[in-house]
Amino acid sequence: MSTILIKSASIVNEGQIFIGDVFIKDGFIEQIGSGLNMYADKEINAEGLHLLPGCIDDQVHFREPGLTHKADIFTESRAAVAGGITSFMEMPNTVPNTLTQELLEDKFNIASRSSIANYSFFMGAGNDNLEEVLKTNPRNVCGIKVFMGSSTGNMLVDNEKTLEGIFSKAPTLVATHCEDEATIRANAERFNTIYGDQLTPDMHPLIRNAESCYISSSFAVGLAKKFNTRLHVLHISTAIETSLFDNSIPLSQKRITSEACIHHLWFSDADYASKGNWIKWNPAIKTAADRDEIFKAVLDNRIDVIATDHAPHTIDEKSQPFSKAPSGGPLVQHALPAMLEFYRQGKISLEKVVEKMAHSPAICFQIENRGFIREGYWADLVLVDLNKPLTVSRSNVLSKCGWSPFEGQTFSSSVVSTIVSGKLVYEQGVIKDGIVGKRLSFNR
Repeated sequence: MSTILIKSASIVNEGQIFIGDVFIKDGFIEQIGSGLNMYADKEINAEGLHLLPGCIDDQVHFREPGLTHKADIFTESRAAVAGGITSFMEMPNTVPNTLTQELLEDKFNIASRSSIANYSFFMGAGNDNLEEVLKTNPRNVCGIKVFMGSSTGNMLVDNEKTLEGIFSKAPTLVATHCEDEATIRANAERFNTIYGDQLTPDMHPLIRNAESCYISSSFAVGLAKKFNTRLHVLHISTAIETSLFDNSIPLSQKRITSEACIHHLWFSDADYASKGNWIKWNPAIKTAADRDEIFKAVLDNRIDVIATDHAPHTIDEKSQPFSKAPSGGPLVQHALPAMLEFYRQGKISLEKVVEKMAHSPAICFQIENRGFIREGYWADLVLVDLNKPLTVSRSNVLSKCGWSPFEGQTFSSSVVSTIVSGKLVYEQGVIKDGIVGKRLSFNR
């Protein structure tokens, strides 16, 4: 269908909520108004529903190529649109690691055939591929990813000369995973000496502790200030790290930005007793005080973006003893419902949810014509019902791994429909297969 008319929606956009209609033609928002009565191939009565710009997730691990027993671009993009995420940016710690421009383009080619959502991929930085990193095209690649902590395999960048080369010469945004490797190794050695094979999940935030995060994050921020790097620090997990970021200037003027993830906003170390390895992430979920300060930093704009760090592993892998179970879990399908639950609890406004999950990622990454409900912009939209409960169970999880850390949770709100680049891809629980999203472009 080339035209869609959405009628009588409560539109949440750019700090306002108002009743209106949206007319979509050939992929773009052609008109926003009230009482629109033009013919459309598809008309949606959105009375009683809220229309949001589609969420943009700036940090996912969809595991393709090389780890497709856990997930792949096809399955995880379907889970994403079912959760109202219309665009994603995927990380380079696949197999092989995305350390050359050729391997990077291979991932774009896979997505062009299989992703129902819009997509971009980070170029990976290693200790010895600076020349390849500097070839990255800022117009059609979301950024460069630096793992300043080895939680994700063999992509640790710990050579100071290499880091200075990346930060001083990077042609585009540099996104960092910040945990200090020396601190973590010393903590791990101490805990292993004391507990041996009796380590338990609640020790995870003690091994990968707040100190390890702050040492690394503050080092990255220091490098960025030294070289005027466009730095984006991923998955802030501690209260102390929030002091590194500024809320005194508009996001569009910031050179240093940061991200919070759903699991660090929802869970605390008290949840390890019931959730165990299912909430084992890197950086680790820490104390309730850390969680609350991260939330406060989201609200006051020290933290700019809310994302997922969606990182599936199989049930068998996560069921292993703590020391062997990998870190990460699936979140794209339930990130928006979780944030809408915070809204229902009075912790955040709908306008702020939209800001942090759509507007701010678009501004932060300078995404071209997405992230807002504006005439002339791509039609990336999600309709939600704030009064339609959703209970998470393994039977309705769409990620290939087949589980969720939210199993048993009932959310008050549900995603009703998702539109990606003007195409209706999800409606009333049904995914419209055969549609592919677009490669993101950037105004840089």
